[in-house]
Amino acid sequence: MTNNTSEEYDAVIKVCRDLFIRKTKDYGTAWRILRPSSITDQIFIKAQRIRTLEEKKVSKVGESITSEYIGIINYCVIAMIQLELDGNSPFEIPAEQVEVWYDERIRETKELMFAKNHDYGEAWRDMRISSLTDLILMKVLRVKQIEDNDGATLVSEGIKANYQDMINYAVFALIKRPLAG
Repeated sequence: MTNNTSEEYDAVIKVCRDLFIRKTKDYGTAWRILRPSSITDQIFIKAQRIRTLEEKKVSKVGESITSEYIGIINYCVIAMIQLELDGNSPFEIPAEQVEVWYDERIRETKELMFAKNHDYGEAWRDMRISSLTDLILMKVLRVKQIEDNDGATLVSEGIKANYQDMINYAVFALIKRPLAG
């Protein structure tokens, strides 16, 4: 079976983006109120829930693992947008502008994925989905530590790169599992 990573990636992102834009039209940019640490905690909650559901195999709340991965992707985009906005930026941002920013962040993240896939040979295809979940949790914990250190790092990649990796791991998980599930 031949894999077309670009098409698979785009199909996952289309679902995530469509939901994100519909929610933006419904709620505006209420997420602008969130501090970076709150966004990181939201991603942590979603990743931790995925891990719990993977282990317990039963959900008592209606949302699926798939919807949690989609949430991780969209919260990571929110986080990257928030990183670039300052306190003087407007609270309400037109949906059209949010779409442009979303697409820019995803384009950069997809380019990073292709660079890493070149070097790693798409090793993610042979990984378990549970390992992708664990990698997302590890990246979240790294971001939390960087935030707790007021953004200071000695040798580590920055916060944005960690969000990009989380997006890519979540996309890989959604490629490996049906989007409907």
